[in-house]
Amino acid sequence: MGCTAEQVAAALRAAAAVVAGHRDELVQLDRAIGDGDHGENLKRGFTAIVSKLDASTPDTPSAVLKLAATTLISTVGGAAGPLYGTAFLRAATATAEAEELDAASVAKALRAALEGVVARGKAEIGDKTMVDALDPAVRAAEALGDNDVSSVLAVAAEAAATGAESTVPLVARKGRASYLGERSAGHLDPGARSTALLLRSLADSAAGRP
Repeated sequence: MGCTAEQVAAALRAAAAVVAGHRDELVQLDRAIGDGDHGENLKRGFTAIVSKLDASTPDTPSAVLKLAATTLISTVGGAAGPLYGTAFLRAATATAEAEELDAASVAKALRAALEGVVARGKAEIGDKTMVDALDPAVRAAEALGDNDVSSVLAVAAEAAATGAESTVPLVARKGRASYLGERSAGHLDPGARSTALLLRSLADSAAGRP
C-alpha cells in the first residue's frame, strides 16, 4: 500500500516535532562551525509547514511536498531554506503523477531531492555537508529495489545516520564551515545531522511509529 497525501502530511507534522525536539542540538552543532541558526531556522520552517497544513491539506502527495518546499523557501533563512526547499520541490516534481507514493516513487523522490541539493549547493560527498548524509541514503534506497515504503525509508535513514557521522573528521569545503579550514574537522555537520533526523522521522512515520 502506498502513502496518501494525508499520510505524507502526517509525516511532515511528525518531522516538525522532531525538528523542534532537536532544535537546541542543531543550534549547538551549527554554532561550532557555522552561524548557529540551523536549528532555529529549520524549526521555524517546519512550524510554518504545519500551519499551512492546518489551513488546508493538498490532495496529492506531490502537492503536499510542493507546499513544504515553497514554505521552506519563503520562511527559512541561511542555506537551509534554499537547499531543503529545492529538495522538497524536486521530490514533488518527481512524484507529480502519483496518487499514492510506493517504494519506487519514494526512491525516485529521494534521488530527485539529492540532485536538487547538489545542483543548488554544488557540493559532493566529502565536502562535509548534507550531501554526505543524503547521497548514501539515496543509494541505499535504490539498492533495496522493489519493496515497501517503510523498508526503503528505513535503509535510507540508517545510511543517512552513518553518512552524517562520517562528516566528523572531515574538513569542510563548502558553506560557512569552509571558512574555518582545518578547524572544521572534529565536528558533526549540522546539515548532515538534520538530514539524518528527518529521514529517520519519515521512516518512523512510514512504519507507524510515533
